Amino acid sequence: MTIAVKSASANRAVRIWLLTVAAMIALMVVVGGATRLTESGLSIVEWKPVTGALPPLSEAQWTAAFEAYKKIPQYDALNAGMNLAQFKTIFWWEWSHRLIGRVIGMVYLLPFLFFLWRGAFGAELKRRLWAIFGLGALQGAVGWWMVASGLSERIEVSHYRLATHLVLALLIYAAIVWTLRRLGEREPLVVPARMRIASFVLVAVTFVQLYLGALVAGLRAGLVYNTWPLIDGEFIPASARLWFDVPWWRNLFDNTLTVQFEHRMTAYALFVLAVLHAFDALRAHAPRAAVQGALWLVAAITLQATLGILTLLNQVPLGLALSHQAVAIAVLTLAVMQAERLAARRTEAASHRLAAQAG
Repeated sequence: MTIAVKSASANRAVRIWLLTVAAMIALMVVVGGATRLTESGLSIVEWKPVTGALPPLSEAQWTAAFEAYKKIPQYDALNAGMNLAQFKTIFWWEWSHRLIGRVIGMVYLLPFLFFLWRGAFGAELKRRLWAIFGLGALQGAVGWWMVASGLSERIEVSHYRLATHLVLALLIYAAIVWTLRRLGEREPLVVPARMRIASFVLVAVTFVQLYLGALVAGLRAGLVYNTWPLIDGEFIPASARLWFDVPWWRNLFDNTLTVQFEHRMTAYALFVLAVLHAFDALRAHAPRAAVQGALWLVAAITLQATLGILTLLNQVPLGLALSHQAVAIAVLTLAVMQAERLAARRTEAASHRLAAQAG
């Protein structure tokens, strides 16, 4: 459904606002990846939504923050003997990640309240934006839920919670991208139903792949089996190695070999699906926008796979790993745009008419 903004000037302002929020979420995801790769995520052991926006401002405050970090298991296991200057390095990564989250909250909320006050939104758009706001509030709680998992018995955050945190951030991002695409009237593209279905399948598989990528990061599974195309000496590892844990389903989430293997296989599946979708668009003589969207998605997935292979072969250097994550966001963006481009569209007014007729 096309969603309404009540004037052309308001429409432009809303577009700029949502585009800014989306860009900041993308930045936050990349900084979050750096925080994970540098083992910085547990350097701040308290959750202070308001006062925590300020970093330590005196030597005494820095010392207190460092002493608090020394009390958690990660310090003894990974960073015993680090000095204050080294602690500040990991602190700044985590503080920056949290600060971007706080800024995103303000950048979203304040203009949202202003637009509500001015009556800029139609009913459907208002519902969508409230839903996105609710997901954003939930994301803050999930972030602390993730950090809390590594403060007592573990030396790192739970990879389950890390994956949940990432996927929720990208779900919010995807919702904003979809909403941006729906602002304004455009003629619907006439394509076969199978192409519409395929575009949504591509979005779903992309989210599965992003979740698996987060598990790989959380388990440090990218630091093992650093060969390609073989893994553990074979293209398909022995079942005894893939399924040794009980119950069997735990291997899907906790076995480093199985998690890396399924991440690879899902990447292959995503690439094949994207190529088939592009071929179908060309064969069906779909509108130019649909064909270009499919081809751009193939190109982005090809680049993403190449970066993933290079990251693995080089044992996850920071620069390559962050490039891999950044292009993953680009793949998600293009997949969502293509799904929205091919989805059936109708105006909000038409929806009201249909609802009235149904009533």
